Amino acid sequence: MSRICLFPGTFDPITLGHVDIINRALPLFDKIIVGIGINTSKSPMFSAEKRLSWIKAIYPDSSKIEGAIYEGLTVNFCKEIGAGFILRGIRYVSDFEYEKTIADANRTLDATIETIFLTGEPKYTSVASTIVRDIIKNNGNASPFLPEVVYRSL
Repeated sequence: MSRICLFPGTFDPITLGHVDIINRALPLFDKIIVGIGINTSKSPMFSAEKRLSWIKAIYPDSSKIEGAIYEGLTVNFCKEIGAGFILRGIRYVSDFEYEKTIADANRTLDATIETIFLTGEPKYTSVASTIVRDIIKNNGNASPFLPEVVYRSL
């Protein structure tokens, strides 16, 4: 049985912090699907298709990493793709408290799907898509926070 993992998020845009979590999770899973969740309560800066193209550009030759766009409950998408794990990155204790609440709800909805938390590298703790979007909107230099392929495409 393959160990398939969903790494869900908005990835608006995908940052070096996200890439750090993905890269460090690679040895743990046979396949990681980076799931771009469509959240109707959020207004993304970049289209889901653009965000998906970045994932494909960051990992062009990886058979272990795929990108996907999905709507609805994350656990339902996990069932659809055969994922038994959900990957979440943690920067701060406050992230853990929030993420644990979601993990508990997901476990209630489907006890067969396990949430795995990885803490980010300290050098990426200040990297958040919200901050990066603000830098971009105000014509700042977002390159220290973004994969090169993402930064070049802005």
